[in-house]
Amino acid sequence: MQATELLLNRVSCGKLTAPAPTAEQRDLMYRAALRAADHGNLQPWRFLEIEGEGLERLGDLYVKAALKDDPELGEVQRERFRKMPLRAPLIVVAIARNIEHPKVPHVEQVLATGAAGQNLINGAFAVGVGAYWRSGAMAEHPVVMQGLGLEKGELIAGFIYLGTPSIALKTPPNPDPEDFFHPWPAN
Repeated sequence: MQATELLLNRVSCGKLTAPAPTAEQRDLMYRAALRAADHGNLQPWRFLEIEGEGLERLGDLYVKAALKDDPELGEVQRERFRKMPLRAPLIVVAIARNIEHPKVPHVEQVLATGAAGQNLINGAFAVGVGAYWRSGAMAEHPVVMQGLGLEKGELIAGFIYLGTPSIALKTPPNPDPEDFFHPWPAN
């Protein structure tokens, strides 16, 4: 697949099943992630692979976090949280690290981690792996962050779900660049 074809046609796939990406697919996806734009070559990221029993443990961690917020949480809601990680056979957690640097602010390091996540997703599409990115309350929850072993200054940039698409991929949207790119100063 040509790079421009990939970039213009990549779409997320929210319905994933086993098998998880192979070792060869992961190698390519992970190498693509590590080529993200990175001011100062700080590599301000790290990644956790969660699969198998780890997905169930992540679901338990989500329940623990939800109960911290609402000790009266009903069993139906608990089960919903418990099943959230089971939507794919592999989750890669993208973690932005805060590396002190006089010229590279933390926000730029977070953006670099996001770029690495996007490169991983583009790599997944290139090798036929379905992928989608999730964030939300669990990505910011202190119980989840602690349970995943985040250190001071780190944050979860996203949970990248990976697996075999179980549905046909959607047609990619085709927004008009003129709606988003404007000359400055305006004419």
